[in-house]
Amino acid sequence: MENENENLEKKEEYRVQAKGFLQSTKVFVNDLLDIRTDSDRESTLEAVRKDISFKGHNAWILIFSIFVASIGLNVSSTAVVIGAMLISPLMGPIVGIGMSVAINDVDTLRKSLKNLGIMVVLSVLTAFVYFKISPVTEITPELEARTYPTILDVLVAIFGGLALIVGKSKKGTIASVIMGVAIATALMPPLCTVGFGLANSQWQNAGGAFYLFSINAVFIALSTFAVTKLLGFPLVRYANSKRRRRTAQVASAVAVIVMIPSIILFINLLNKTLFETKAKDFVSNDVRYLGTEVLKQEADFDDKTIDIYLIGKRVPETTVATWRARLAEIEALKESKLIVHQSAEEGGNLDELSTQVRSGILEDLYLKNQEVIEDKDSRIKLLEDRINSFRSSLFDFNSLSKEAQANYEEIENLGYSNQIVTDFKKTDTIPTFSITWKNNISSREKEANRQKFEKWLNVRLALDTLTVKSVN
Repeated sequence: MENENENLEKKEEYRVQAKGFLQSTKVFVNDLLDIRTDSDRESTLEAVRKDISFKGHNAWILIFSIFVASIGLNVSSTAVVIGAMLISPLMGPIVGIGMSVAINDVDTLRKSLKNLGIMVVLSVLTAFVYFKISPVTEITPELEARTYPTILDVLVAIFGGLALIVGKSKKGTIASVIMGVAIATALMPPLCTVGFGLANSQWQNAGGAFYLFSINAVFIALSTFAVTKLLGFPLVRYANSKRRRRTAQVASAVAVIVMIPSIILFINLLNKTLFETKAKDFVSNDVRYLGTEVLKQEADFDDKTIDIYLIGKRVPETTVATWRARLAEIEALKESKLIVHQSAEEGGNLDELSTQVRSGILEDLYLKNQEVIEDKDSRIKLLEDRINSFRSSLFDFNSLSKEAQANYEEIENLGYSNQIVTDFKKTDTIPTFSITWKNNISSREKEANRQKFEKWLNVRLALDTLTVKSVN
């Protein structure tokens, strides 16, 4: 009976300890992640409303930053594009839309929509002017990457918008320009690409880029809306209760209308990304046959097809059937169709493929080789820089020679070199100094000064081993 009571007491003690641990963990996590207590709602509203307007300084900053971004995209320079993002004031109207919908502020919403239109027109017009006069009319990889939306673009817009509004709501000042870089990442390049498409009559690229901009703008506004609601920003009060109810209904309807298609779009983009990733993994891991190489692969999410182009030994139909059976086992790819392109005979070659496919394969091979060469070049450059840095980090010879001249007036010339010495067991590099003394110095004084100079160098350069030789 006593043992049973002791066991019950221990169980109760453990339960109390576990409850206390969970409670303290909950308090710690709440203190770590809570942003409500340190939020300045009034200052945030004032700051957001102040950034909405596009006129005067903001307008000119936008024009200049669009020019810089267009130049960067035109020459495919990521560094220049990032530099443009640092000075871009793009986020104001979009954050204003999200916040005004959350707090039922019709006036701010109207002002935000108006300035958003001004921002878009001004940005596209500036980019159009640049690309119209630019001698480079070919679409670069940086421009092409902004002609269609991906899940990464949406994620950048979501988390960039969250970071911006959370940062703005904090008490005290935070560099909103720096936080705006994430917003500019999602907005500026697509708008510049719209201008490129219009200037070069590439309507599909212009439409895709504007579609990408619209998606990113919606998700930035939704992020602002969500954080504003989470932090409990006060709703705008109207003297007319009927108008207040109507405003709240309109704001809620706008939020729902925007939110539902955005969620559907996000899910579709997520599925497309998952499909393409799984297709790439399937080809890399499962499409294998001795003596055959995969030259090119294409995954089409809309048609649910995976095309692979093979060269080398002809793959038998039984093996292809095995690949298709494996494809059906993968959840994300089970409804897709595997299309294998290979020559009709053994040892097929590129000539039997279509001109378009052949050129695409050769281009891929060229780009891969180019990447390998560039990677090697960059490694060589890095090693050379490190070697030069190591050499120059030993000491500054010019500075050392001036000190030596000031301390030892008897020295006429001073030389330096690295001498490689070996005892056939190991090899070492020894810093070696050569001194030419003035003619009026005796041999005894030369040797005494040489020893003194060697000791000074040991201390001055913090080297254990070095050699000082007298030339005369």
